[in-house]
Amino acid sequence: MNTEKAEGKFDQVAGKIKQSVGETIGNEKLANSGAADQVKGAAKETWGNAKDTVAAVHDDNKANARVKGEDLKHRAEDTAHNLREKITTTAQNVRDTVNEKLDNIRHDHQR
Repeated sequence: MNTEKAEGKFDQVAGKIKQSVGETIGNEKLANSGAADQVKGAAKETWGNAKDTVAAVHDDNKANARVKGEDLKHRAEDTAHNLREKITTTAQNVRDTVNEKLDNIRHDHQR
């Protein structure tokens, strides 16, 4: 619980007490001040809840971004590996084809 939420709850309780005392002794100014403290406390508590929510969403987004980053990194590594495999396989196929043609030329030339 952050300080705004705690202060808000305290202000609401203190305001309720102040309002009750003011109403009991017939002091409108004290009762009104207590009601104002309750409103102020509710606003503080709400602000604290908003801050907690923003922090939780931020933490979730940060964690999701980290997971997505790891996933993208792995996918990029896999793609790079596959591309290297294709390049080397193609180079080997070209080598084999050229060597075969050279062998055919050599063989035909020896006749």
